[in-house]
Amino acid sequence: MNNEPSGRPGPRRPAFFSPAAMESQGGTVPDPAQVTEVAHETAAVLVGTGRASDDPAVTARLVALVDDLGLSTVAELWADRPPRSLPGALWRLYALREWVRRSPEDAASDYAAGIRFTDVNHVVAGVAEPPGPTELRELTDAILRGVFEGDFAVALQRAAAFCRVVAAGRADRAHTTDAQDREAAGVQTQRAASMLSTAGDLEACARLWRAGELR
Repeated sequence: MNNEPSGRPGPRRPAFFSPAAMESQGGTVPDPAQVTEVAHETAAVLVGTGRASDDPAVTARLVALVDDLGLSTVAELWADRPPRSLPGALWRLYALREWVRRSPEDAASDYAAGIRFTDVNHVVAGVAEPPGPTELRELTDAILRGVFEGDFAVALQRAAAFCRVVAAGRADRAHTTDAQDREAAGVQTQRAASMLSTAGDLEACARLWRAGELR
């Protein structure tokens, strides 16, 4: 447990144990029920730790969790959880942030292509103008900060709106792809559908959080 300058104990950083890590500790394949329990408990501890702290440094560390642990570790822990659950929602928020950080130009192109089809969602997402790579990185960081120091439901809705704009952009780019490049168009269409599905899951999670039922 960390100590703050005041001498009071600071919030503990939640311990993360992926299925692979648990297997290495015990030498046996972990019980699926135990894996599920760990996934939901760590998600709850993470959110609880962030929301209980008023230290910006704690929030910054939680926002940058993937930078510290690596996307594969977070994926092992949360990616298989139902999309309309707390760990499922967190996984999607961190994955979106990582995508934007790894492919900022692609993210900006998808987003810019979708704005004219869904301007309301553009407003809800709250991207600074013009919505370039830097602005999208700032948005995904702001969304995760909202998880820990704002209205979690609003953060989820902003992420869902962002996904809807990106999905519209991908669909438009698939439609305008050279007719001879059908494979590329098909990939873009599938990616658009995936992002649209993510938007629906995040919106559902926002409703569950407001009802006190997001677990």
